[in-house]
This record gives sequence, C-alpha cells and structure tokens, in this order.
Amino acid sequence: MKYLNLNISTKTIFAGALGLLLFTASCEKDLEREPITEVTSASVYKDFANYPKALGKVYAGVAIGGQSGGDGNADVAGIDGGFSSYMRQLYTMQVITTDEAVIGWNDGNLPDMHKMTWNSSNEFIGAFYYRVYNVIAVANEFIRNTSDERLAANGITGANATEAKYMRAEARFLRAQAYYHALDLFGNVPFVLETDPAGELPKRIVRADLFKFVESELKALETELKDPKTNEYGRADKAAAWTLLSRLYLNAKVYSGSERNNDVITYANKVIGAGYELKKQTIQVPDPDNPGQTKPKDISYESLFLADNHLNNPEVILSVNYDGIKTQTFGGSTFLVRASVGGEMNAADFGINGGWGGIRTTKAFVNKFTDPADKRGRFFTQGQTLEITDLGDFKSGYAFIKYKNVTSTGAKGSHAAGDFVDTDIPMYRLADVYLMYAEATLRGGNGSRATALGYINALKTRAGAATISDADLTLDYILDERARELSWEYTRRTDLIRYGKFTSASYLWPWKGGVKDGKGVQEFRNLFPIPAADITANRNLVQNPGY
Repeated sequence: MKYLNLNISTKTIFAGALGLLLFTASCEKDLEREPITEVTSASVYKDFANYPKALGKVYAGVAIGGQSGGDGNADVAGIDGGFSSYMRQLYTMQVITTDEAVIGWNDGNLPDMHKMTWNSSNEFIGAFYYRVYNVIAVANEFIRNTSDERLAANGITGANATEAKYMRAEARFLRAQAYYHALDLFGNVPFVLETDPAGELPKRIVRADLFKFVESELKALETELKDPKTNEYGRADKAAAWTLLSRLYLNAKVYSGSERNNDVITYANKVIGAGYELKKQTIQVPDPDNPGQTKPKDISYESLFLADNHLNNPEVILSVNYDGIKTQTFGGSTFLVRASVGGEMNAADFGINGGWGGIRTTKAFVNKFTDPADKRGRFFTQGQTLEITDLGDFKSGYAFIKYKNVTSTGAKGSHAAGDFVDTDIPMYRLADVYLMYAEATLRGGNGSRATALGYINALKTRAGAATISDADLTLDYILDERARELSWEYTRRTDLIRYGKFTSASYLWPWKGGVKDGKGVQEFRNLFPIPAADITANRNLVQNPGY
C-alpha cells in the first residue's frame, strides 16, 4: 500500500481512540499529562486492534497537521494546521534559513527566517517547537501504555505482545528523532519521559545530556526494532536507528564538544551492509529523431521525488508518507510542490492545479552546479532572474525543480482536483549515508578513503555528472556535494553549522543577514530561541544566549 497500514489518514486516524491533543504556547505543563481523551487509555489499550491506530497517531504527528482533511482540527493551537505541520516548518528552519531557498510570502514573521533576524516570538519557530513536543507527548503516551507490565495487565499476549513491543520500539524511535530535532535546533530544552509524574513542570536538559539520551535510546533500539527492510514501508526499523545515529555522531562536535567520526563510520557501514542500493530507473520516451519510436531516458535521481517514489525504491531507509486522498495536508510534499511553482511554470507539469509562487533558490546554490550534465541541478529560468532583488517576487531568483506530483510514467497524483500531493519525503536514504561515511573518513575516522571516493563517484555517476579524482576529494567538496545531492532534504542548516559557515562571513548567500549580497550574523543564531511563551510558563527553562 502507498500509505501506512497504521491508518494514517486525517479522516480516520485515532478516531475513538486517543482523541485530539492540543498544545498552546502557555501550556508546556501539558507535556507531562495524558492527552485529552473521549475514552480512557485504560480502555483503549485493552484491545490490541487499537494499537496500530495509536501508533499511527505518533507517525501522523510528523506528516500532517490536524485531525481532519486539509489539516482541520489542528494539533497545535494558535496557528494554521497546514502552515504549522512538522515537515513544513522543519523545511522553514533547515532550508529557508540557508542558501538553498528563499520564500516570497510576507506571512507574519516568515521573512525573518531567511534574513536570519528571528526572535523568540517568531510564530513559525514556535510552531515547530510545539510540533516536536506534540510528537514526544503522543509517543510517551504510547510507550507508557505498552510497557511489559501494561501489556500483561491488559491481557496482550503471544504474537500480539510481540508486535506491540515492536510498535513500542517504533514510538521510542520517533520520540528520539523528535528529541534529535530539538537538540539540533534548540539545544537546551524541556525533557519529559513516559515515567515522569504528572503535575510537574518539565525539567530542562542541557544539549550534551540530550545528546547522550538520544544516543542511548537509538543504541538500545538496535535490538528492539525490526531488522532492516522487514518492516512495513514508511515505518522505522534498525537501519533508521543506525542512520540517525550516524547523523548524530557526524554532528557530535557541535552537540557535545567531541568528534565521533569512527562511530559515524561504524553505523554507516551497518546501513550500507543491510542491502540498500542507490535507486536506478530508466523509462522509454518518444524519440524526436525517429517518429513513432522511443528511446531510454534515465530518471534515476528524479524518480526519488515523484508521486510513485514508494515503488521499487531500494534507497530510502525511512520516508514520511503522503497520499493525496488519505493524508490531505497543506504541509509536507504538498507544500514542497505547490510552493515552488509560480511565474511562467506550468502547474500541470507538476501534477497540481496551481502553484503558490513562493519558494525559489539563491545564486549561491545555483553556482554549485558547475557541471551542466548534472541531473540534480534542475532550474526553471524562463521569466526568472538569477539575482534576487526582491524577496517577495517569485520571478526574482531561479525556481528549483525537485519534488513533483506526477509518477514516473507521467500520470498525475491521486487527488483528482490536484490540491494534494502523493509524493513521499525521504527522511533518510542511502545517498546521505554514503556522504556521511565520506565526510567522517576525511575528518579522521577509520574509513577507507578509496571507499569514500567510490561512494561519491557512485552518486555523481547516477546524476550523470563527471566523476572526480582523489585529489578533488576534500571536506569542502563534500559539503558542496551534500548540497547538490540532498537539496531540500532538511540537512543544509545543520551541515553549514558543522562546517562553521552558517552564521559566519566566510560563506555568504543572497539576503543572508537581511542584505542583498549577504553578510555574516552573530554566532548565537546557530541555535533558535526557546519560544518566549514557554520561558514565561516554565521557570525551569533558560533562554538561549542572544535572545
């Protein structure tokens, strides 16, 4: 099936089970409470048939923004459900703040994100912060109710108990992933587990200790999650934990002060050895030189981001799944497709009924593609200018073509009107693991330089670009290759921080710091602020420096 068998649907998910979970900017204490329910957790977890729906709600917290179609009945109060959805705001924080994208809309404090002038009252930063804790709260509830003791008390035995324990491991993974995003973006944050008593303000955990927690959780899950490639598509397995561990260790110097490059390589090798492969796909297209005949066209890289990217995809380790019928959201891939179409672009070519004319890219990103044969550098230039003179004008800056709501055969996505998108978002894929292995090796880890070069050239060959020699293989080259390969895949801010280039004047892009040609900003912006409302509500919290 296209979507998870966990009933991840905005119309049906969790209905009659755990009900609506709401967060407000002044209700941080609710992180320790059980979600508001129409029926009690005790009754819900008596019946194993409810477990997939309950776990589905944890996964849904990453994919959609509400309890009904089009993000209605939003999970986070005070901001539109589609605007505030997890993957949409993660994009805002990880991509729009960098050289990879600008957005032309003037909604609230959104322009501050690319200009790097945000403050602790920015509603989009707050939206993602509460999304993170939404996932954590719902995961805690699931973990609490699927302990060995609760399973026994509820009469869940045999194969059902075994499956429930796998589900519990998945909920722990999703909680660890959410805490990883909190660690990466906010640093020192509220910390709540399923064992914490209700009625107390969440305690604060410092960044280095949160690093240790995420590390310990993911390592524990090595034995508790299903084996790689044995779980349902879109659900976490051991390889997802290994990949996130690799990413955690790659940034360990930033998070904890110590390099962990050998560990990056250890877990990258586990993923690489688990049977994943770079996706390759060729289709037949009309041959203009021979009427009535066809010729092969390589769409290997492009196909990773099409509406049928869930099919025959040996590269994706974990995805966030979307379906134009089952998961109707104005966030996720609907946002990525529709917001990036405007100007003279033909919306029908992207499988949608109209573009939103918002996202473009910068000259600094365009200039990464010095090889015209590189299929990853797909820019729409007709009617567009390379220079961004007006952030609010879609035609100012090249449009970038990445995600589409059409299949590899050219068919439009499943939603007849073209409002919602089918395309899944890869959260982790093998190409990223290859790049992490290569970088960790060059940073002094115990990997093979020859192997690292082979991985980089495998990506370049898949993209149709010229391969490189060992002399070309430098850390700066890998950073640029990460931009080319992983553009708009939620890694860029973290990558630039690791290289010391996010805030500094050593690397500039248009409108960084709020000026046309870019300028360095103060280093404290390597972290986002804790929302001001939470600082007020919880005396245990301390605002990040500079805010």
